[in-house]
Amino acid sequence: MPDSRPNIILIITDQQRYETIGALGFPHVETPNLDRLVREGVSFSHCFINAPSCGPARASLFTGYSPHNHGAQRNNDPWPRTWVESLRDSGYHCVNIGKMHADPYGGRHGFHERQVVENKQRRAAEVQWAGNRHVFNDELDKALWARGHTRLEKDYFRTLPEFETSLGAYDWHLDDDLHPDFFVGDLALRWLAQAPPMDDEPLFLQIGFPGPHPPYDPIKRYAEPYMDRDLPVLPVTQEEMDAQPEAVKALRDAHVRRDADSVAFRPDAPMSRRRRQRAYYLANMTMIDEKVGQILDALEDRGQLENSVVIFTSDHGDCLGDHGLSQKWNMYDASVRVPLIFWSPGRFEGGRTVDSLQQLFDAGPTILELAGIEPPAGFEAVSLLPDLEGRENPSPREYVYSEHARDTVNEGVEFEMMIRSKEWKLVEFFDPSGGQLFDLVNDPDELNDLWNDPAHDAIKQHLREVMHTWFVTSTTRAAGWRNEPRYG
Repeated sequence: MPDSRPNIILIITDQQRYETIGALGFPHVETPNLDRLVREGVSFSHCFINAPSCGPARASLFTGYSPHNHGAQRNNDPWPRTWVESLRDSGYHCVNIGKMHADPYGGRHGFHERQVVENKQRRAAEVQWAGNRHVFNDELDKALWARGHTRLEKDYFRTLPEFETSLGAYDWHLDDDLHPDFFVGDLALRWLAQAPPMDDEPLFLQIGFPGPHPPYDPIKRYAEPYMDRDLPVLPVTQEEMDAQPEAVKALRDAHVRRDADSVAFRPDAPMSRRRRQRAYYLANMTMIDEKVGQILDALEDRGQLENSVVIFTSDHGDCLGDHGLSQKWNMYDASVRVPLIFWSPGRFEGGRTVDSLQQLFDAGPTILELAGIEPPAGFEAVSLLPDLEGRENPSPREYVYSEHARDTVNEGVEFEMMIRSKEWKLVEFFDPSGGQLFDLVNDPDELNDLWNDPAHDAIKQHLREVMHTWFVTSTTRAAGWRNEPRYG
C-alpha cells in the first residue's frame, strides 16, 4: 500500500542573513523562487539559531538539543545520533546532498545516501582538527580533480592582488558548473533525474548549499547587476567598537589576524569596499535561488512536488562588517537571525508570517510530526506545526537562546551565552567576564550597549537569572540522553 506521508525537502544554506530574500522585505536582492516560497508559504520572522557557527547550529537542528547537551559545541566536534534515524526507521528514504558540516564528514548520520560537499575551503580546518583521522575528499574535490583543478584554498587567494582589499569578495573563474552552489544544485537535480520511482516510500531530501559563506565568489554575470545598486550597509563607528566587551574585541582581532575563509578583514574598510562585498554576497544568493527554482521544477516533473513540504533556512548569518565584525561567532542579530520558510500550499494556508520567537532546531520536531512520528519527550525543541496549521501554539517561546564555546577563531572567550526576547537581548561572556545588553525596541540595530548602565541593572539581573536557570534546567532534563546508542 502506498505511503501517503509527505515528502520533506529541507534546504539549508550556509551563513545567510535574514535580510537576503526580496519577499521578506529586502527589495535589493533578486530571489524570485524564494519569493514564491514566501508568498505561498509560511514564514517565521523571528527565528534564531542555537549557536553562531555551522557545526553546533546544525547539530542542534538535527538532534533537538542545545550544544551544551548534544556536545558539539564548536565546528568539528563529533555529532551524536540524529532524528534522521527516526525518519529512516519509519520508512522514509533519507538522502543528503551537499553540506551538512556533520562530524565525521563521511558518516551516515541516519541517511541512506549521502553525496557530501562540505565547506568551500576545508584544508585549514582539517589540519587543525585532523588528529588520527584520514583526509576526507568530497564530491567537489573529485570533480575538480577530474578537470585538472584543486579546491581554491586560502593560499591561492593570498596570491591575488585584490586579496588585501576585497573583504573576501572574488570573481569565480573556473567553469560555472564547478561553482560549489551550482555543483550542489546540479547534484540534487541529477539525483532527482536518476532516482527510481518511490511510490511506496516518502522522501526526506536534505540539500545543503555551501554559500553564501565566504569566499564571496559569485559568477561574474550574477554580481554585475548588484554593483550599481545603493545597498544599505550599517555604518561602524570607533565609538561603538571602543565600547564593546573584551571578548568582542578579541574576536575582531582574530578576524584581522587570521583572514578566516580568505576574508582579509578590516573593521575600518571604506563603505565602497563594504558595498562591493555585500553585492557579491547577494549575487551568491541569486545563484542559489536559481538552483532552488530548478529543484522545485524537477520535483514537479517527478510528480513529487504536490505532496511535498519544502523547508528553506540557514545555519546562521553573517555580520558582513556590521559592528566591526566579520562573519559569525557573535550574538548580534546579523549573526543569529535566519530565514525559516515552510511551503506546502495544499497543506498550509500560504502568504502568512509568524512573528513569535522561534529557534532553528524547532524545525526538527516539526518534521517528525509531519512524518507522523511523535518527537521524543526530552526534546528541547518545540514543534511549529500549530503555527503552520493556524492554531494557537501551546508552547510559545518567551525567550530564545544561543551559545558558543572557544574555538580556533572565537579564541578570546571560554564560553558565551545569549538570551533574547522580542524587547531585550543579553549576552554574557565567561572568562573573560562581561556582557552586552540591548533595548531592541529603541535600539534595533544594537548600537547602544546598556550592560554597564546602572539604570538597567534590574532588567540585566532578571535576564541573567532566567538564562542561568534555563541552562541548568535544560542540562538536568537532558541528562543521560547522550549515553544512548549512536548509529552509523
